[in-house]
Amino acid sequence: MNKKASKTLWYIVFLALGGALLWLSFRNIDLSQLWDDIKGAKCSWMLLSLLCLAISLYFRALRWNIQIEALGYKTRASSTYAAVLIAYLANCIFPRLGEVVRCSVLKRKENIPFDKTLGSVISERIIDLTVLFGLAFLVIVFQWKLLGSLVTSWMVPLLNKLKDNVLFGIIAIILVAVGFYGIIILCKKNKKIAAIWHGFIAGVKSVVTMKEKWRFVLYTLGVWGFYVLMTWLPFYMLSETSHLGVVEAITLLGIATMGIVAPVPGGIGTYHFIAITLLNGFYGISEQVAGSFAAINHGSQMVFYLITGVLAYIVMFFFDKRNPVNN
Repeated sequence: MNKKASKTLWYIVFLALGGALLWLSFRNIDLSQLWDDIKGAKCSWMLLSLLCLAISLYFRALRWNIQIEALGYKTRASSTYAAVLIAYLANCIFPRLGEVVRCSVLKRKENIPFDKTLGSVISERIIDLTVLFGLAFLVIVFQWKLLGSLVTSWMVPLLNKLKDNVLFGIIAIILVAVGFYGIIILCKKNKKIAAIWHGFIAGVKSVVTMKEKWRFVLYTLGVWGFYVLMTWLPFYMLSETSHLGVVEAITLLGIATMGIVAPVPGGIGTYHFIAITLLNGFYGISEQVAGSFAAINHGSQMVFYLITGVLAYIVMFFFDKRNPVNN
C-alpha cells in the first residue's frame, strides 16, 4: 500500500469513527425537538461566543508573531491571522493538517522558512498543552466532589500499571534516545536534512529566545481567557443550561478540547459525544437539551471556520498584493 492510499484509508477510518460517535450521541435525540431548540435558541449569545473565538485566534496570531521575531524574521499581524484562520479551516477537513498549512501559507506570503515556523508551532502547542493540563488540574480541585471518584477510578489502575511495567518504561526511554541519536547521525551525513532539523530546533527554541516573554504570556492568557468566554456564553442560549457558570465552562472546554484534538475531521462526533456525556452525566442536563447545545455550538463554530477561512484565503492571495516583508 502506497503512502497516499494509506493516508486515505486512515482518513476514512477516523471519519467513520466520528460518524459512529455522532450516531451514538444522537440516537436517543428527537430531531424535531432538536430543530425547535435551534429555532428557539437565543442566537445573540452564540454570536458573542463566535466574536470571542475570533479575538482568541487573533491573540494566537499575535503570540506567533513574537516567536517569528525571535527567529529573526518579520511578518504582518494580518498575514499570521489569515494563516491561523486558514489553518483552522484545514483542520475541519483534514485533522492536524492545519499546523502544516499555516506554516506553508506564511512561507508563501512572507517568505519565512517552513521548517522554522513549524518548530515554533510545535513549541506553541506544547505551551497550550501545559495550559490545558493546568485548567484540568483546577477543574479537578474545584469540582473534586463531582469528579474525584472518576479521577481516582482512572488514576489508580494507571499508576499500578506504570509500577508493574517499569522495564517497559525504561525500554521506551532507550528507544527514544536511540531515535534522537539516529537523527543526529543522519543530520551529519545529509546537509539538507541537517538544515531542516536545525531550522526546526530553532523554531522550538523561539519560546526561550524571544525578547518580550511577558507579552507572550499576556497573549497566551488572552487566547485561553477568550476560549473560556467562548465556551461559557453559549450556556445562555438555552434556558435549561443558563444556570451553568465559568467552572462548568472550563470543565467543558478542557474535556471537549481533548475530543477536538482526536484525529477526526473537525471533532465531528467526538465533541458531541463528550459534551452530551458531560452535560447529561455530571450536570443533570437532559440528553435532549445537551444534544441541542452540542449541535448548535459545534455547528456554529464549523460555519465560522468555513466562512473566515475562505475569506482569509481570498483576501490574502487575490486582493493583498503586498510583497513579502522578508526578501
